[in-house]
Amino acid sequence: MTTTDETPQNPRHGHHQPRISIAPNAPEVYKAMVALDAAAKKGLDPALVHLVKIRASQINHCAFCIDMHIKEARKEGETEERVYLLNAWEEAGAHYTPKEQAAFALTEAITVLTDGFVPDAVYERAAAHFDEAGLAQLTALITTINAWNRFGVTTRMTPGQA
Repeated sequence: MTTTDETPQNPRHGHHQPRISIAPNAPEVYKAMVALDAAAKKGLDPALVHLVKIRASQINHCAFCIDMHIKEARKEGETEERVYLLNAWEEAGAHYTPKEQAAFALTEAITVLTDGFVPDAVYERAAAHFDEAGLAQLTALITTINAWNRFGVTTRMTPGQA
């Protein structure tokens, strides 16, 4: 399937030009998203916040968000090893705490929703590491980064332009 300019729609098929910018064209939505993002991460470990945002962005193929959140994580002291192994966190489990691994599993389940629901085992695994408030915050964080990813991918935001 192609667009009117015959450019493949799959973002992995070459370079695409940016489309619209959400901030100036939907300023109320943008402001609400910024506020939601700030609220969603309250009370969560900043290192975990970065890793969850990176992992969801990897799944969603949002190059802009991957780039931005990796840079932020590195600035705040995240190791190169944990960043580049994140895409294979299950196989590299020794590099992540059980709590982080539970958060990544929940991130993947919420982000993909392949079966139309978050499996009980995944939810219970996260619930074993987070109290109810923390689990609510984590769910909000994952939901929010997925919304940002959809803006980034749809509008073809360019990595490095933040």
